[in-house]
Amino acid sequence: MGASIAEHDHDDDSDFAESHEINVTPFIDVILVLLIIFMVAAPLSTVDLPIDLPTSTATPQKKPDKPTYVSIKPDLSVAIGEDMVKRVDLVRSLDAMPDASKERYIFLRADRAVPYGELMNVLEILRAGGYSKLKLVALEGVPDAAAAPVAPAKP
Repeated sequence: MGASIAEHDHDDDSDFAESHEINVTPFIDVILVLLIIFMVAAPLSTVDLPIDLPTSTATPQKKPDKPTYVSIKPDLSVAIGEDMVKRVDLVRSLDAMPDASKERYIFLRADRAVPYGELMNVLEILRAGGYSKLKLVALEGVPDAAAAPVAPAKP
């Protein structure tokens, strides 16, 4: 391969003329990096405690922008979001949150292995603390046979 250097007889300023076009390549690079950052960060912004929620056929309701989740794990430990708290500190921890308001909705998630009495105990703690706007969280879909109501036996 060879290259030749030719001498030009015309004006030297024409080789270095200003270009009035916008170079969008760096802009596209920045946008792609931001896209990757948001794709990685989006799953991290949800509550990710391993809880086996029961299913429900109820119509799903609109979720608020920043929901407050209280979760009861199978070992009966309680968490606000992903932070573990003691039951005696549950209301105090909710009151200490930045958006503390007794009028906000508290979304209660309980594993299907949690006894009904334990769920009611946490509901009673929240009610006694002044949180009366509570919503129970379940998975969308058809309930499984184990969760289906059983008809009472006829005498």
